[in-house]
Amino acid sequence: MFKNKVAVVTGGANGIGKCIADEFCKNGAAVCVIDKAEGDHFIGDISDKSVLERFAAEVIAKHGHIDFLVNNALPLMKGIDECSYEEFQYALSVGVTAPFYLSKLFAPHFGNGGSIINISSSRDRMSQPQTESYAAAKGGIAALTHALAVSLAGKVRVNSISPGWIDTSYKVYEGSDAYQQPCGRVGNPMDIANMVLFLCSDKAGFITGENICIDGGMTKLMIYHGDNGWELK
Repeated sequence: MFKNKVAVVTGGANGIGKCIADEFCKNGAAVCVIDKAEGDHFIGDISDKSVLERFAAEVIAKHGHIDFLVNNALPLMKGIDECSYEEFQYALSVGVTAPFYLSKLFAPHFGNGGSIINISSSRDRMSQPQTESYAAAKGGIAALTHALAVSLAGKVRVNSISPGWIDTSYKVYEGSDAYQQPCGRVGNPMDIANMVLFLCSDKAGFITGENICIDGGMTKLMIYHGDNGWELK
């Protein structure tokens, strides 16, 4: 489906990012990954401007263009009690600034039908305590999505995906862990990769500026004490 296409995936060495990169490869795309982890890819910290510039230059030198940019790299999660100023800035650098700057660097080099997919989180709309750095980064990238969609209108479609609970080991959960999701299970990386590839395909040609929450319906379930087995302890 993506023969002769070039896909860039940040944080593509493990987890959801690796699954996305692998699925692009299976469907014929050339895939360029950047990650801090060791491996057969561009190794670098995307909080560093110079790393982003070197990576983008290498991709364009090798391929001449790109078609898809997936901003997936994971920001730091720390809460207000322990998160330092520098750690909060780092989370935003990885989660918001790097996606913005890569989009800017690659903008002149997108082929026809180009697509940017930003991986946000259901935490862009709900939170657990002590998760401020992560929530702020994910909320930022969700908002960045619709701004980029308008600025790049007519050239690149831009959408975001907000995963819920995704187990990257593909563990199958039972009991309350599974059934708190209306779909009756915990998600896995293929649930996200399938949507990424759809949004990058011609089938999604009329979709831009959207955020799609893939969480098994969990953010749609209203919770009241004593209702459906929920109890406030």
